[in-house]
Amino acid sequence: MLKHRGFPGRMTGTDYQFVIRRANHKDGPTKITRRERFKDRKALDRAADTAFMAALWACFGEEPFERGNLDAGRLSWLFGREVVPAEDPFDPASYEALLRIDVNRAQASFPEVFAADAEPVAMDDDWGDED
Repeated sequence: MLKHRGFPGRMTGTDYQFVIRRANHKDGPTKITRRERFKDRKALDRAADTAFMAALWACFGEEPFERGNLDAGRLSWLFGREVVPAEDPFDPASYEALLRIDVNRAQASFPEVFAADAEPVAMDDDWGDED
């Protein structure tokens, strides 16, 4: 499993995680599925989506990226809309699966991330060299 060094581990000040520490060797990777985002979601949940999209954009931009240690649950909130498969066939239960940001949809959903005055995302590695 590729570890995205420097990618934020979680949303600052919360327990919303963005990456996982180690691969699940027993049951395998959690499958990425499209989760519906209803209008009555909590503000903090919407803020976590925005922070995750900002981190994805800062780290990968328009280039395809490997799922690696990115959290499947957090990806699932964006999957099928702002984050789409970058390969065919796509295996949603693979750490090696390639994804990409659909920039047009991401800009429509998260305009604050792509604004000229958007705050830069702090990219740090708080996970150490743990396997």
